[in-house]
Amino acid sequence: MRGAVIHAPGDIRFEEVDDPRIINPTDAVIRTVVTCVCGSDLWPYRGAEPVDQPHPMGHEYVGVVEEVGSEVTHVRPGQFVIGSFATSDNTCANCRAGYQSNCVNREFMSTCQAEYVRIPNAHGTLVATPEHPADDFLPSLLALSDVMGTGWFAARAAEVAPGSTAVVVGDGAVGLCGVIAAKELGAERIIAMSRHADRQKLALEFGATDIVTERGEEGIARVKDLTDGVGADSVLECVGTQQSMQQALRATRPGGNVGFVGVPHDVAFDGQELFFSHVGLRGGPAPVRGYLPDLIQRVFEGRIDPGKVFDLTLPLDQVAEGYKAMDERRAIKALLKP
Repeated sequence: MRGAVIHAPGDIRFEEVDDPRIINPTDAVIRTVVTCVCGSDLWPYRGAEPVDQPHPMGHEYVGVVEEVGSEVTHVRPGQFVIGSFATSDNTCANCRAGYQSNCVNREFMSTCQAEYVRIPNAHGTLVATPEHPADDFLPSLLALSDVMGTGWFAARAAEVAPGSTAVVVGDGAVGLCGVIAAKELGAERIIAMSRHADRQKLALEFGATDIVTERGEEGIARVKDLTDGVGADSVLECVGTQQSMQQALRATRPGGNVGFVGVPHDVAFDGQELFFSHVGLRGGPAPVRGYLPDLIQRVFEGRIDPGKVFDLTLPLDQVAEGYKAMDERRAIKALLKP
């Protein structure tokens, strides 16, 4: 089969790779229906993470089951399925506590920009839809495998509650999905921090009530101005840089909470500042598997439409252009069709 392989920063190739096969009895192999490029894929593409040798790329997927291992009983060949970027057995203590992305048998997906994908821990990772969805649903269902589930976790970790004020730091696909999540969880005021007109427009469509274009100390001051000098109840940090994390912490009121889901790069905390801020901090890889049944239902009921974050659709063999477009901010998120 063919799939995306990164050879060096800026060098994505679509080439022949090994066909996936069942290795463990808990595996499944799926035929990819749609996949995509994630903002976090841009870290190695930009050279912010090392590329020591060529390796496959991609961790977001929906598809049709082709084959299952002997211990996979709740999904079967022919079913349309969605899974998380982090696999899980869904039975260990961490899974039962709601943190499937920290399963003791966790594996991170990394081969999904391809025609077929092996899913480890398929028995605890994959969720089948009631029927094969219409094409119109595919973008939103694909978003559930990472960005919507991650935005949902950011809002949950930040303890967004009915009537509250939430700030979303980051206007990529995860941040925009965080706006959806904050709206669904009942936030009365949602402040999206964004400098890009197309993303601002989508944030407002998703439920944002205010847009803040400033960053750093100016952005913090603007949020304080909008919240009577106090700060927000909940802040969703969806970037992963030192500036974005400081912005999130300092825009939160005492007693408020930050949910951070941007993969941290060179982020350090000042313990004294955190101690005296009275701000709660929780985050990490999102336990997407736990949210999938609920989010799938919300998509099919038309309550959420996170697929709108895909503003570029390409054939899978043009995956390199998807990376380039996102890197150059010509696209929010690129959807790929095998």
